[in-house]
Amino acid sequence: MFAISTNSISAEKIILIVGGMEKQIYLPVKLAERLGYLKETGLDIELLSEPSGVNAVTEMLSGAAQGVVGFYDHTIDLQARGKQVQSVVQFSQAPGEAILVSKTASAHIKSPADFKGKTLGVTGLGSSTNFLTQFLASKYGVKNSEYTTLPVGSGSTFIAAMTQKKIDAGMTTEPTISRLTSTGAASILVDLRTLKATEAALGGAYPGACLYMPTAWVNSHKEQVQKIVTAFVKTLAYIQTHSAQEIADMMPPDYYKANKQQYIDSLSASKDMFTADGIMPESGPATVLNVLNGFNKAVQGKNINLSNTYTTEFVKAARK
Repeated sequence: MFAISTNSISAEKIILIVGGMEKQIYLPVKLAERLGYLKETGLDIELLSEPSGVNAVTEMLSGAAQGVVGFYDHTIDLQARGKQVQSVVQFSQAPGEAILVSKTASAHIKSPADFKGKTLGVTGLGSSTNFLTQFLASKYGVKNSEYTTLPVGSGSTFIAAMTQKKIDAGMTTEPTISRLTSTGAASILVDLRTLKATEAALGGAYPGACLYMPTAWVNSHKEQVQKIVTAFVKTLAYIQTHSAQEIADMMPPDYYKANKQQYIDSLSASKDMFTADGIMPESGPATVLNVLNGFNKAVQGKNINLSNTYTTEFVKAARK
């Protein structure tokens, strides 16, 4: 393989699309930027935000971006559809999400078994929130034809959909969860914000947020990938060694929507969802495949090679 000069590395713009930059599950991305770790790479990295991970996938596959910060489950779903992508650094070992029930629907929805006839909000059709909602419904015997799934995005658009009674329940992330529960507008039905809660609901660690890229691009741009992964591994170490207060102090004010203490409290309660070093949890891929096999017709019956959906090569090199 020919050597790539430092000049050629820094000259190429690398676009990373985040499936909702303000979501706490994707905290390592903005934090890496704020800490100066991305700048230290010497690469021309541009971060873009999409409200839904599925939109980000479309952009990446079209060649408009080199990578997506989204959920690991997309790497399996895409392999089933003939597309080879892989996680190069794993940010979390739990989804960091929860299914909320609106105040008006709480009397009728006590578990996912009550989803029949209801309208459920997800960030986007084909998104990871959609995947997990479908799995939980099927686990409780509810077919996806028995409820309506409505893409409502995240943050303010999710809150508006719930308060305006467009959805009865829905899956979202922090800080949206705390913004709704703190006012009594919604309550938590299924909590996937911590590793312990995730293991109870899904049967094991569920690797969620990660940086995934087309395998062909990874193989042809190893120096660039290594620099990016090293920056994120340093960020994950920072998260482990600093308090939620210290981390929040590094974030832009619009990330906590005028209620910084609420942001700090929610981060403190779920900080263990982040991996310490970017390594894929050993049993995680099998858990995700099991979840997708529960409802995803694109995955069911396919011979999925999990070892091709992630690599630890760059993370291990970053720790040396």
